[in-house]
Amino acid sequence: MSRAASPGFRPTHVVPRRGMPAWESPDPARPTVPLDPLLPVELVERRGDWGYIRCANGWAAWVDGRRLVAVPEDPPAADGPAGTADPRPLLARAGQTLDDYRTAVEELAAGTLDGEDFEDRTRGLRIGIVVDGESMWVYDPEECRWVYGDGRRLTTYATDREVTGEDAAGHAPTRLAAPEGER
Repeated sequence: MSRAASPGFRPTHVVPRRGMPAWESPDPARPTVPLDPLLPVELVERRGDWGYIRCANGWAAWVDGRRLVAVPEDPPAADGPAGTADPRPLLARAGQTLDDYRTAVEELAAGTLDGEDFEDRTRGLRIGIVVDGESMWVYDPEECRWVYGDGRRLTTYATDREVTGEDAAGHAPTRLAAPEGER
């Protein structure tokens, strides 16, 4: 993957729920690291079935553009269905995950933790957050979903499970982040 600045990042798609391979160029002989499930990406360019995507952290790569899952064009409107979740607990969990990872990195760098212990200590840690002014997208690993927040409330943005019954109450229409063939 190449790394570039990503001012104005706006997710247009998410990676399918099983993740997906990525390439340095639109050439299957040049693979790079795979993309995580439900990762929000911005589709920058299309060349046939290939799609050039950019991630919030500036990483960019080529993917099979047919497998990307489109997300709503805009975040949920303020006058749309109200999200009910308070964003503070999810932000606190994201902060704790980052602190746990930072502590493990510091111990690894100091030599008080070896590579195997570092892997054990960080296994299962997942965090994802994009902040753009008043808008934010946060990954909720407990619910396997990305949520949109406007500072006052959270609304499900993309998920890998159906939102039904009580879970659907107060949520904007939610995109299931998996192509038809993978549901």
